[in-house]
Amino acid sequence: MSVAKIIEISCDSPTSFEDAIAQGIARASKTLHGIKSAWVAEQHVVVENNKVTLYRVDLKVTFVMD
Repeated sequence: MSVAKIIEISCDSPTSFEDAIAQGIARASKTLHGIKSAWVAEQHVVVENNKVTLYRVDLKVTFVMD
């Protein structure tokens, strides 16, 4: 039997949504073991001077508990 837990994290990147997701998973994997999946709950952008300057995602990360 396995038990999984879901946590929510926010990640951002000046490059893209995909980069924000990759950085978020990379950072989460430093302290969480057994990450099985993640889904994007929300996407946001920060706009300055009519240009997108930051891509932000809220991720729900599922991992199996030890």
